[in-house]
Amino acid sequence: MTLSRRDLEEGRMRAVYMEAVDPRHPLTDEQLASSLAATLEVKPAASEWWVFAYGSLLWNPLFPFEDARPATLSGRHRRFCLWSLASRGTCNQPGLVLGLDRGGSCQGVAYRLPARSAHAELELLWRREMVLGAYHPLWVNLRSAGKLLVALAFVVDRAHRQYAGKLSLSEQADVIATACGAFGSSADYLERTRIALVTHGIVDPYLERLVRLVAKRRRTPVMSAAGPEA
Repeated sequence: MTLSRRDLEEGRMRAVYMEAVDPRHPLTDEQLASSLAATLEVKPAASEWWVFAYGSLLWNPLFPFEDARPATLSGRHRRFCLWSLASRGTCNQPGLVLGLDRGGSCQGVAYRLPARSAHAELELLWRREMVLGAYHPLWVNLRSAGKLLVALAFVVDRAHRQYAGKLSLSEQADVIATACGAFGSSADYLERTRIALVTHGIVDPYLERLVRLVAKRRRTPVMSAAGPEA
């Protein structure tokens, strides 16, 4: 099943991790509130409520937005570098999900939240992205159509126990081809992210290579960014 807004409102995502991994693993409501408050404290003055999407937020944001713009983040790159023990894998067969890791750059989409409901929407977003505390929520500078945007981005915490490190492309493909969890397979997560980017006119060579490797392992056809492959 696909993660829904109701899952976040009713705490299902946390419950999934409590049941599948460890009741002490997810952050408490108090810890989430403290993390959000600390992030809002350092929000740059006069900046708007932009959120940078580079993975599942691209195709399943679960929040209302007033604007969406392709944007580029410098100094971080998109990588399958975070083990998924419940949502896209299990403890016995971990999956992988995306994080922003050091170096390079990342093309994604910036979504602007309505100012009147931004705080409430961020509370729900924290239940999703920060449920395990595996990311650092940071205010970053994006470039979009030649303009500078300040946005919230979730950068992988390299000290977190679920950080997978620098797995080779082949190792990533091996995991993604077989792992599946409560909210779907790692392969589905990869394909949806790739398609969402292409929809916004962004072709990520890293994801394109990975899709081909995963398709080969799963013995399934692959649709190239330019159309169906022979």
